[in-house]
Amino acid sequence: MPKMKTHRGAAKRFKLTASGKIKRSKAFKSHLLEHKSAKRGRGLRTPTLVHATDHRNMRTLLPYL
Repeated sequence: MPKMKTHRGAAKRFKLTASGKIKRSKAFKSHLLEHKSAKRGRGLRTPTLVHATDHRNMRTLLPYL
């Protein structure tokens, strides 16, 4: 059985926390920021966690994370 390949796009976007949860950054922060409020921009800056229901899919993309 060959080794499983890591999904390279996912590997660049997700990190593992010390407790084993998967951390991700938020979308909609790259451009068109003029009309978005400063409060919304600050909220988009902070990373968040991948929802528990998506963990099985993440394991297939990132088998060695």
